[in-house]
Amino acid sequence: QVGGFFWENCSDGKDPIVLQSLSVAPDPISIPGNLRISAAVNGRKGMASPVKVVLLVEKALGDLWIQLPCINQLGSCTYDDICTILDNLIPPGTPCPEPLLTYGIPCHCPFKAGSSSLPASDIPLPDVELPPWMTNGNYRIMAVVSRNGEELACIKLAFSLQS
Repeated sequence: QVGGFFWENCSDGKDPIVLQSLSVAPDPISIPGNLRISAAVNGRKGMASPVKVVLLVEKALGDLWIQLPCINQLGSCTYDDICTILDNLIPPGTPCPEPLLTYGIPCHCPFKAGSSSLPASDIPLPDVELPPWMTNGNYRIMAVVSRNGEELACIKLAFSLQS
């Protein structure tokens, strides 16, 4: 599917953590601008450090999908422990940013098992200087989340970006 927002779990619901719903507006996503997002996740298992995330990021070039390399932690990257990255972005002891704080959604590991949902919320997207290869276009992302070799979640996204 080219153009338009789309998501799916890529594990047929067999993974312990499953995305139940996700909506994003506007479509295409505009940078800078506001992103309106809502989501629900069900986790039959908690997540504690180390949580590995492997991203495969592709951009449409005509009829071809080109894998984007990992440059400056953007693109098709492997993050060995997302928990450490979260701690660096939001120092432990600091309140989680909105809208997570309002809805009691944690922003640090360990994450407890159970369901979490984020009602439709606006998140401002700042006017960031994106590298030229990450600007306007159609993208596909596959994210695989694992811990100690066990797959916890797998999600595929497709979206359009305009800056």
